[in-house]
Amino acid sequence: MSVAIRVIPCLDVDAGRVVKGVNFENLNDAGDPVELARRYGNSGADELVFLDITASSSNRETTYEMIRKAADELFIPLTVGGGVRSVSDVDQLLRAGADKVGINTAGIANPELISDSAKRFGDQCIVISVDVRRNQDSPSGFEATTHGGRNSSGRDALEWIIEAAERGAGEVLLNSMDADGTKTGYDLELISAVRSAVEIPVIASGGAGELSDFAPAVKAGANAVLAASVFHFNEISIQEVKDELARSGEVVR
Repeated sequence: MSVAIRVIPCLDVDAGRVVKGVNFENLNDAGDPVELARRYGNSGADELVFLDITASSSNRETTYEMIRKAADELFIPLTVGGGVRSVSDVDQLLRAGADKVGINTAGIANPELISDSAKRFGDQCIVISVDVRRNQDSPSGFEATTHGGRNSSGRDALEWIIEAAERGAGEVLLNSMDADGTKTGYDLELISAVRSAVEIPVIASGGAGELSDFAPAVKAGANAVLAASVFHFNEISIQEVKDELARSGEVVR
């Protein structure tokens, strides 16, 4: 039996507000995260992702409070990422109401963080979030970046994703930096390459602009499709995406 494809809105949160830009720059305010979480929970989203894109110790408590409020509104899984640096951070986010925690920059700096977190909380709780950029100097043609795509990690993206999966990451949130916010479609070559490299579920992120963009991402190997601005600004609805995926032969919830 086929597993249903998940449709996931992503809330990029900066100082308690949802924002959206292009290639992680020129951010526009898209609303209150708790309000949006409630809206998505009521409109058929299968899961929700919160990414605290400017996470720092100074606003961490604000983030916990926001997660608590959002979790109270939601009956779907909530993944939270951004600024996760320690097993203690993972613990606190799960206690605040997150179902899964995304690890990105700190995992590259300290891969043991993934191993230790997966051992303690279970691999179903750990999502490896990877901001990928094309780089012809990388063996696969793709490199993993850090700090919200601002810095090169010096690591080949596929090699890193394979290692993270082996260390216990239960899922990969695959964000194409080249496609992010451009609305020109998902990076199908990247999705296909990662699908061939690992068996864990792949969440495709970056580039959704048209209704016709979602099914090709699934055909390329994504188990879930994630989008932000097209949902936030009511350009496309969750139900429209599900209907389109069903028309293309995919199983949806």
